[in-house]
Amino acid sequence: MQKLNQILYDWLFKISYHEELSQIVSTLIVGIGIVVIAFLLLYIVRRIMRSAAHRLAKSTKTEWDDILLKHNVFLGIAHFIPASIIYFTADFGDPFFEDLSGFIENISNLYFLFAAVFTIGSILSSVNEIYNKSFAFAKEKPIAGFVQLMKILMYFIAILLVVGILFDKDLGKLVTGLGAMAAVLMLIFRDSILGFVAGFQISMNNMVKIGDWISMPQRGADGPVTEINLTTVKVENWDKTITNLPTYSLVSESFVNWNGMEQSGGRRIMRSINIDMDSVRFCDTPMLEKFEKFRLIKDYVNTKQKEIEEFNAKYEVSPDEYFNGRRQTNLGVFRKYLEAYLHNHPMIRQEMTFLIRHLQPTEKGIPIQVYVFSKDNRWAYYEAIQADIFDHIIAILPEFGLRIFQIPSGHNFRELAAKQTVLEQK
Repeated sequence: MQKLNQILYDWLFKISYHEELSQIVSTLIVGIGIVVIAFLLLYIVRRIMRSAAHRLAKSTKTEWDDILLKHNVFLGIAHFIPASIIYFTADFGDPFFEDLSGFIENISNLYFLFAAVFTIGSILSSVNEIYNKSFAFAKEKPIAGFVQLMKILMYFIAILLVVGILFDKDLGKLVTGLGAMAAVLMLIFRDSILGFVAGFQISMNNMVKIGDWISMPQRGADGPVTEINLTTVKVENWDKTITNLPTYSLVSESFVNWNGMEQSGGRRIMRSINIDMDSVRFCDTPMLEKFEKFRLIKDYVNTKQKEIEEFNAKYEVSPDEYFNGRRQTNLGVFRKYLEAYLHNHPMIRQEMTFLIRHLQPTEKGIPIQVYVFSKDNRWAYYEAIQADIFDHIIAILPEFGLRIFQIPSGHNFRELAAKQTVLEQK
């Protein structure tokens, strides 16, 4: 390249008779040419490697090559080609600018470092994914933490090397100097260091990203994340106030990320209604005849009653002996009605968890819990769906001879006192 630079200089000098300008222009042209050739080769090699990697991935049954391709390991290796070309042609300007070669070598060294960090990081990510997919015990003994530690060490060493290359410092002396300053740096930049490490962990573990709805009651945060920086995470609460969280608090403390719920396409409805246990009783004939008119449970009531009658006949249980045989209860029929009603509800996801169940009876009655998922997870629409369901439950309960348990209010006591007064007057 030095000869080419000299030839180009001689030609330019014959034309312009300007020595300094000819040196600058000839060196600039050769330098640009080297860069163009280097990155043209990068483009060609990347295309060849990508094509070869795709063919290899399709021709083999193992997932290893697919994972290496996914994490761009081959593309990282390709970056060593332009770095090598720049390094071995760094002396192209020596005939006129002797100091230029050192500068170009530093650039090529930084490029080598970038390619090495990118490639090693891609390999480490690939190793983690291959390990998780290849071994059954990977869930019990994950290596993600080890891989992350290796990456942190790699980035730390890379930063030291960058500083050493840029300022022409010996790596050993640089490490010694940093060790002496470590205590001071920890005190001055405590929050920044903690935030940097936490931000790295948040990013690597995909714990939270901008736009995610998070809840952190202990710090008064409940809303979407609007900004993540080195020291703080900004959360816009639903009342439009802003809560600033230390970045490291998302790693050291617990919080809820609602992103999974939003991506699932469903939002959980988990609410119970307390039934007065005094209103629960066996179904008599008029009650069963009434239930047979309910379209949603007509088949269930008939089938269940037939099953019970066959059982009672087998064991010679008289229809009048409620305490010996099997009987349907108004609460059991109501649960089946509620189940059928929600199975037919257009805004309930049938493929997700679906439960209508008893909870532990308390002094406030027996709770019947609805545990289902709505199709619309937008807050206002979700609340409307939930309210519509429980409006219907409250309104339909008396049709089953059931009462909702409710703590007596002042109005109840006034009614009771009025009735007592009327009785006394009689």
